[in-house]
Amino acid sequence: MYPNLYFLFEDLFGFSHPFLKLVNSFGFFVALAFIIGSYTLSLELKRKEEEGLMSAEKRRVVEGAPLPISEVIFSGFIGFIFGFKFIYLAMNASELFQGGALPQQHIFSLKGSWLWGIVLALVFAGYRYWQGKKASLEKPIEKTVDFHKYEYTGNITMVAAFSGIIGAKLFHLFENPKEFMQFFENPTLEGFIGGLTIYGGLLVGGLVTYLYARKKGIPGLHLLDSAAPGLMLAYGVGRIGCQVSGDGDWGIANANPKPEWMSFLPDWMWSYNYPNNVNAVRGFYPKGGYSGKLITENDPWPIFEGYGTYLDPGVYPTAFYETVMAIAIFILLWSLRKRIKTAGILFAIYLMFNGFERFWIEKIRVNSVYKIFGSEITQAEIISTLMFIAGMVMIVLLLKKKKAQVQQ
Repeated sequence: MYPNLYFLFEDLFGFSHPFLKLVNSFGFFVALAFIIGSYTLSLELKRKEEEGLMSAEKRRVVEGAPLPISEVIFSGFIGFIFGFKFIYLAMNASELFQGGALPQQHIFSLKGSWLWGIVLALVFAGYRYWQGKKASLEKPIEKTVDFHKYEYTGNITMVAAFSGIIGAKLFHLFENPKEFMQFFENPTLEGFIGGLTIYGGLLVGGLVTYLYARKKGIPGLHLLDSAAPGLMLAYGVGRIGCQVSGDGDWGIANANPKPEWMSFLPDWMWSYNYPNNVNAVRGFYPKGGYSGKLITENDPWPIFEGYGTYLDPGVYPTAFYETVMAIAIFILLWSLRKRIKTAGILFAIYLMFNGFERFWIEKIRVNSVYKIFGSEITQAEIISTLMFIAGMVMIVLLLKKKKAQVQQ
């Protein structure tokens, strides 16, 4: 496992620089997931506009107008943050991150380089002022231009990211009451970022994004269809981050021999020990049936400073399984997107497959359970079941509505 890019580059390429410890492996893949989701959404919104399913809006713009001073100030602020914090961390990484010290405590501190902060603030602000001056005209021109729906993609991605992270954290806290109380007793940014529940992000992020897009005049069902394939692919990419970092989204203990039909596959695809996982898990975990033990020189894995543990026995690599299934579902949705003509059906299929996949993977995952009518069930099983039902109901209602429109 590679908790951050420092260990990945060191192990695979023999190159290391302490600054790379700033880039958490899981966070890297989450960022990549948002980029991929944003790209596929943009492609689909553009395609739907070309097919006449949505139209561009007319906007009055003024070309050559003086640049607002607020944009210059904002650019300077970004430059200051970059210089004050990140240049400082890059220059002092060898000292700050030694002994397995975590970068987070330095990222969220008030320590930094005032000199570099001021220098980069002036550089960023000056460059933005120069750009504005270069584009300004002696006599500004007012004209009407087309603004396409796919041009909202960046804003939609930002709205989805922020609301999704908030939703993922809230669902995680409700699923883990002890952490809920600890967080509100001692709220920190580091504590907020750690521990996320994917379905909380999907539900809250999806709702907020839908409302934002509706306000911007983007047809709701077409937006959902446009987002569905990318959501599935982004989910798979995010699960790669879980697998690479070993963030705890693994399965229950699996000491069973590998089945004959999997004999041609690597052993870790059946049972994996997650050496050097980012959580540095230690001790026995009854729910999972495994123990977190220290890696020794007799073990086949390197010992990463600050981590150096493994799971015994190995567990089901459920994050890997979900990556494979998510990519397969993405391929299916992508192949169906042009064939299905009823708006909303593709998203309904996404809900059903996503719910079906997650429900069954929960059977071998480690997760908190609720007791309902004498039976144990996880939060993800409840939500995935509701997603599957919602997908079926959507299909029935949408087809019924289409049939009624045809008969009229």
